[in-house]
Amino acid sequence: MISRELIRKQRLLLAALLALIGITAVVGAGLGYSSLSYDRLLPTLLGRGTFKEEFVLFSVRLPRIAITVLAGAALALSGALLQGVARNDLADPGILGINAGAGAAIAVFYLFVPIDARAFAFAIPLVAFAGGLSTAAAVYAFAYTRRDGLHPVKLVLSGVGLSMALSGLMVVLISASERAKAEFIAKWLAGGVWGADWLYAAAVAPWLLALVPYALYKARRLDLLALSEPSAVGIGVDVRKERASLLLAAVALASAAVSVTGGIAFVGLMAPHIARGLVGPRHRLLLPASLLIGAFLLLLADTIGRNLADPDGLPAGIIAALIGAPYFLYLLMRK
Repeated sequence: MISRELIRKQRLLLAALLALIGITAVVGAGLGYSSLSYDRLLPTLLGRGTFKEEFVLFSVRLPRIAITVLAGAALALSGALLQGVARNDLADPGILGINAGAGAAIAVFYLFVPIDARAFAFAIPLVAFAGGLSTAAAVYAFAYTRRDGLHPVKLVLSGVGLSMALSGLMVVLISASERAKAEFIAKWLAGGVWGADWLYAAAVAPWLLALVPYALYKARRLDLLALSEPSAVGIGVDVRKERASLLLAAVALASAAVSVTGGIAFVGLMAPHIARGLVGPRHRLLLPASLLIGAFLLLLADTIGRNLADPDGLPAGIIAALIGAPYFLYLLMRK
C-alpha cells in the first residue's frame, strides 16, 4: 500500500514537471535562428500572426518541441522498464545497444530501400524496432544462463560491445555512401533531432499511445520482478513471459524515439534515477515521473543545443551526453 503522503508528493512533482515542460516549450518557441518575440506567441497561436510568424511557429518550432517531448518520454520510460526487467541500475537503451541496433537498421533501410517521404516517416519506427529487437535479443542471449538467470554485469558489457560494433558498421556505411546520405547518418549518430515535422510526430505518437498505458498497467509486475527470481516465481509470476513482454515494450519505445531523434544516449538512464530519488522505487509512482522527467530533459537539451551555435546549433544528443556521461560514471563508481 502506497502512503497518501507519497502519492501527494508524486502529484506535486508531476504538476511541477508539466509546468517546467510548458515553460521550456514557451522559451524554446521564441528562441532560434529566426527569433519570434514572446509578445507575438499568443496572437500567432490564435491565428493572428504574420505569414513568417506562423511558419516559424507552426512549421518549425512546435513540431520540433512535440518530437522532443514524445521522444524524451519514450526513452525515459524505456529506460525505467529496462532497469526493472534487468534489475540493473545502469540499464539504458543506449548502453544496451538498442539505439545502435535501431540506427544500423535505419541506415541500411535509408541507403538501400527507395521509398517516398510519407511512407518513410511511418516505416522507420518499424525498421528501428526490428533492428532494436534483434540487438536486444542478442544482448539477452549473451547475458542469460539457465543456472544464474539474467546476469546484470554481462547485460551491460554485452550491450556496450554490440553498440560499439554497430556504431562501427554505421561508420563503414557512411564511408561507402554518397555525401547527402552520409550527412544524414552522421547527424543520426550525433543525436540530431532530424524528424522535426508533424508527419514524424504523427508516426511516433501511436507507439506511445499504445505502450504508455501498457507500461503503467504492468507497474505491479515490475515491482515483483525487482525481487530475486526465485521469490518472484514463488509468488506466482511467470518471469520469462513478463520479462519478454516488458522487454518488447522497452525496445519498441526506444526504437520509436531514436527513429526521429537519432542516437540519444543517457536520457533513459538519468530520468528513472532522478524519479527514483524523488518518489521511491514503486513503479506505479516511478513510471509517470520518469516519463515527464525524460520529456523535460530532452526538450531542455535540444533547446540549449540549437541555440549554442548558429545556424544549426549542436545536436541534442551531444548536450545530453555532456550531462549524462559524468552521471553514468558516478553511478558506475557508486554501484
